[in-house]
Amino acid sequence: MPRLRPISQDFDGRLIYFVFVITGSAIVVTYNSAGQIGPCLEALRKSDRWQRIVVDNASRDDTIERAQEADPAACVVKNAKNSGFAAAANQGARLASGDILLFLNPDAIAQPDALDALANALEQGSVGAVGGALSRYCGEVDRGFCVRRFPTLPSMAAEILLLNHIWPSNPLNRNYRCLDLDYATLQDVDQPAGACLAVKREVWASVGGFDESFFPIWFEDVDLCLRIRAQNWNIRYCPSARFLHSGGHSVNRLPIGDRQIFWYRNLLRYWQKHESPAAVATLRVIIAVGMGLRSLAALFGAAPENTPRTAAIQAYARVVSECVLRARREGSDTQ
Repeated sequence: MPRLRPISQDFDGRLIYFVFVITGSAIVVTYNSAGQIGPCLEALRKSDRWQRIVVDNASRDDTIERAQEADPAACVVKNAKNSGFAAAANQGARLASGDILLFLNPDAIAQPDALDALANALEQGSVGAVGGALSRYCGEVDRGFCVRRFPTLPSMAAEILLLNHIWPSNPLNRNYRCLDLDYATLQDVDQPAGACLAVKREVWASVGGFDESFFPIWFEDVDLCLRIRAQNWNIRYCPSARFLHSGGHSVNRLPIGDRQIFWYRNLLRYWQKHESPAAVATLRVIIAVGMGLRSLAALFGAAPENTPRTAAIQAYARVVSECVLRARREGSDTQ
């Protein structure tokens, strides 16, 4: 809703008001983000026509206190439990007053005029969502993360079967991660990173927001963008909307088993929602083979960084058990 602010007094001492119009609402979902939320909100405060909303998913650190200290005017909500990113983002959207909903990770710091650039990019009637240029502190756009194309069975096979690790510049990976994209050009894309995604409120309402079954993280942003595109809205990448993004502050703290399960379970959920049963069955086979290859790699000393060999192999076995074998049994039971 528009807000009223006093600007002067007339000779009778009466306050004269003007309408302070909100351009948009920045929604930041936090989880143990005490080290990130302060700089994020301090940057957002500089765009005074934007509402700031923080939805905290039961952080165990002092995220709430840091948020309130950094921005006393922000709307800060503390959930009693971790409801997942999608549910918390939807919760923030319901509290929002702006016609633009900006979903921003707490480790993304808006640079000068970034929010206005997003709003300007959304002015064209056919554009339903816009992503910004996310960069590391070296200043280079984060290629491979900032923008991606929608996943396909070949591109996911290249990822799961370790081809992308052995040969990162292979054609499938280049295409999926948009490694050859001209990141200096305003252009239509498939899927900007959910770490910085602005959506028109009318578009958000028409697709029903994030699908909360993608719990707690991963692929909810891919699913949202696919549904926006399915309604014939364009999605745009805006290079002048610049954000510094450190990346992965919450995810990297998860045990490897949880990281693997969350990613593969939500990948399968996305496939079940948008692809044929045959494609889902093929993806399960690819996952099973991929977990075998990763277990062999870990056995010979190529486990993920800072991960014990045994923990990695157990994590891959858990993926096969929960995302392949159990899923097949449940599918058979429902036939």
